[in-house]
Amino acid sequence: TAAASRYGSYKCLQVMCGILALFGLQDAGPLRKQVVEAAKLLRHRGPDWSGVYCEGSSIIAHERLAIVDPDSGDQPLFNEAKDIVLGVNGEIYNYITLQDSLEEKVPGKHKFLTKSDCEVLLHLYAEDGIDFLSKNEVCGMYAFAIWDKKNNTYLMARDPVGIIPLYIGWGSDGSVQVASELKALHKACERYEEFPPGHVFDSKSGERRPFYTPNWSKPTPIPSQDIALHTLREAFEKAVISHMMSDVPYGVLLSGGLDSSLVASIMSRNSQRRQHTGPAAWPQLHSFSIGLKGSPDLKAAKEVSNFLGTVHHEYVFTIEEALDALPDVIYHLETFDVTTIRASTPMYLMARRIRATCVKMVLSGEGADEIFGGYLYFHKAPNKEEFHAENCRKIGQLHLYDCLRANKAMMAWGVEARVPFLDRQFMEVAMGFNPAQKMCHDQAGKPRCEKWILRKAFDFTGDRAYLPQEVLWRQKEQFSDGVGYSWIDSIKAHAEKLITDQQMATAEHRFPVKTPRTKEAYMFRQFFASHFGDNSAAASTVGWQDSIACSSEVALKWDKAFQGRADASGRAVAGVHVQAYDDKYKTASQSSGAVSNGEPLAKKARSS
Repeated sequence: TAAASRYGSYKCLQVMCGILALFGLQDAGPLRKQVVEAAKLLRHRGPDWSGVYCEGSSIIAHERLAIVDPDSGDQPLFNEAKDIVLGVNGEIYNYITLQDSLEEKVPGKHKFLTKSDCEVLLHLYAEDGIDFLSKNEVCGMYAFAIWDKKNNTYLMARDPVGIIPLYIGWGSDGSVQVASELKALHKACERYEEFPPGHVFDSKSGERRPFYTPNWSKPTPIPSQDIALHTLREAFEKAVISHMMSDVPYGVLLSGGLDSSLVASIMSRNSQRRQHTGPAAWPQLHSFSIGLKGSPDLKAAKEVSNFLGTVHHEYVFTIEEALDALPDVIYHLETFDVTTIRASTPMYLMARRIRATCVKMVLSGEGADEIFGGYLYFHKAPNKEEFHAENCRKIGQLHLYDCLRANKAMMAWGVEARVPFLDRQFMEVAMGFNPAQKMCHDQAGKPRCEKWILRKAFDFTGDRAYLPQEVLWRQKEQFSDGVGYSWIDSIKAHAEKLITDQQMATAEHRFPVKTPRTKEAYMFRQFFASHFGDNSAAASTVGWQDSIACSSEVALKWDKAFQGRADASGRAVAGVHVQAYDDKYKTASQSSGAVSNGEPLAKKARSS
């Protein structure tokens, strides 16, 4: 094809990494050493090589994880004139299409100097200016900073969902700084915050604005057209295949639940096909699972692996190993959200084992529960309007929770996690049809399994089967539950030993910002404070809300039975989870601290 002749081959260089960029400096030179040291805090994200651009008023430091062609393509990236500089963390899945479009628009104008899928961002900027993300459909996960030396301007942006983390801070010298993780900004900036997904900032206008407004960002009007099962199935298969571009051994995270099992099934069907980036790197798919001994996920994952014929790696962790890891998990995740830490700890342990197998990239099933209403509390959605609105809310919060977990827990050990359910084109399809087809009951009001439409789209038997029937229709288990129910129970018991009633009584004074309401939450906040301070700017970046089984705060109003049971575990949803907590179970809500009578737990402790 035209692209093959222009770029030599379809082999591309993909990089997941860590970036740290400073703009608006009086003189970058004297600060080079200081920035290089700060960038080392991100080296776990990119242990393969380091690169630095330092000139005039700007510094861009890059820590590289090379997925393809590790001997070349170091960042930052430059255009031919070397007056546009790019530091990027991410993958652009449709880079060939974008390159072809540029060639058709301005034949021969743009010369690509590397085989990086991300270099196309430089040329799109050079051609279309600061609005290039609005003018082109860029499909991928990314966070980047561009320095335009000729025009003395800079630009930064983050993908629409927030799959890739990005933070922005302001130095006392007037500099503007961005980094993949807040730990690189914490000492240098008194104030910093999360850079919002789907936004771009350019120094010329001084404005931060959205560059893409997807249909899932607005809860009304709700879609009204039904979708055919084959349309949904084909769209997801396309998304998974596009995410498989790699020239190094890759794998799949397999919990044995519906989402990861569907990803694994589609990957196994296509693992021997030639990808557009080159031949299959590892024709037999490798799958990875983790859990406590005898956990539901380990059993289900093994069943799926046997069915698909993957090379399966099963990792068993102990409660002691997980509890020991908590301070490190919180340092890497940069959060004290209870749900996130519960699920991230096994994932963090698994990532280390995966890296030991020389795998650098895996696909995972994040996003399906938000898109299709897979969490068990969705059984209580009162109507399709509320169901769809909650879908939109949950997708909008992914950057604070599941995307943060998947990226940072895996990148703590230099493993890239890709999430095909959050593919831009697939999401337009999956959020563009009548939400009545997603609900946990049919038109006649008869109950049915959560994510019914997704399960039905892949419901085949015999030689056409994607998965065993018992897996395809397995009830939703949140990852922190599926690794073994005793994991959450053990965290709570551990916190009971570490945190005193007196600490809880004064919690709102030590932590007035996002006060912990349970001993488990206090323990996590204390670990967080040891890394980032008690009430620093870091706390403002953490997602924090009342929730039951991963719901938004709004959805707590759906059922009176949710009151006083606002725990992240799916077992809090009585009458739905097959092993739900009994009727006597009560806990304080994470943000408000409300219990059954609306009184905060901290207040009760003070009056007792």
